[in-house]
Amino acid sequence: MKPVVQLEPTGCGIASVAALAGVSYTAAKRVANRTGISATDSRLWSETTNVCRLPTHYRLQPSARPTPFASWDALPDRALLAIKWHRIRGRGFWHWVVFVRDSSGTYVLDSKKTLKHHVRKDFWCMKPRWFIDVR
Repeated sequence: MKPVVQLEPTGCGIASVAALAGVSYTAAKRVANRTGISATDSRLWSETTNVCRLPTHYRLQPSARPTPFASWDALPDRALLAIKWHRIRGRGFWHWVVFVRDSSGTYVLDSKKTLKHHVRKDFWCMKPRWFIDVR
């Protein structure tokens, strides 16, 4: 699986779904916008509804609810993972990344534009809060 870089500061959810679907950020953004999902809408990174709805347009099946993170070994082979969880004015926010376990190994695809490497294996640096299984 290949990383997709987010083209907007708040587009991590769209970029993560694009990576899972194997499409470009622009293509995923087009589908998202047609269905009322926008990177500028804070619900994309403070609620799970929209990021769970977008994969279904690519025939991917996200779990209905987030599952609390227990360990890296307990994660499914593909998952949308919430990291960098924090509160702003009492509301939770996070950064979406993609967890992958495949024949290439175990890694995280991080769409943040300013990263030098979007394939991450520094698991000790990430602090996952929960995940959404994607099949």
